[in-house]
Amino acid sequence: MAVRTVETRRLYQQIADRLRELIAQPGFVSNGRLPPERDLAQTLGVSRPTVREALVALELEGRVEIRMGSGVYVTNVSPVVAAPDPDKLGESPREIMEARSLIEGALAASVAPFAKPKALKALRALYERMADEVANGQIPTAADREFHVCIAQMSGNSVLVRTVAELFDERHSPLSSTMRGHFEAEDTWAVALEEHRAVLEALEARDSVQAHAAMQRHLRQSFERLMTRVKR
Repeated sequence: MAVRTVETRRLYQQIADRLRELIAQPGFVSNGRLPPERDLAQTLGVSRPTVREALVALELEGRVEIRMGSGVYVTNVSPVVAAPDPDKLGESPREIMEARSLIEGALAASVAPFAKPKALKALRALYERMADEVANGQIPTAADREFHVCIAQMSGNSVLVRTVAELFDERHSPLSSTMRGHFEAEDTWAVALEEHRAVLEALEARDSVQAHAAMQRHLRQSFERLMTRVKR
């Protein structure tokens, strides 16, 4: 009996493979420019976020160039550096946010009824630090990380604390950091700050339902902002 091979590579890597094949086909690239993301998604039968992840992977490889507000273009020169190891590009930002939403939403709900005043005070201080940094035109990445880890610490579970920290730190992978460099902007942080405030206030009210909803809403909208930054 034949053994069926199971594809274990990340979906965006599989789509990057298919895009390489399409780029090589005569007539697929018009004036060096690839079709819009929405058309590629329809052609490949996947979501636009997955196409975007694949395009960023190809850019890191040196095969395409993403020009903000213009499109994605095939490069005419060979990469000057070796293509990065696909296993070191990082996890799919879409899958990371899905995992964070499930884990951190449940965490917020579980710790809300038992949150101690000292922990809530520390969480509010982190929120205020983020607000100050945003007001000064800074992106409060460190305080944002501490905010999410602080909530995990309320559970008293070191495995969950480590998991939340590691998932947050995936934003520094080559794939995630390049996507954020292209598609994330400082002006989105005014909205993100309000989302953090909603999480904080739900925890202060010891409201499990609202804490769960606020955390999932924040992470979902954070990803949506990343994916809709370019109107193509």
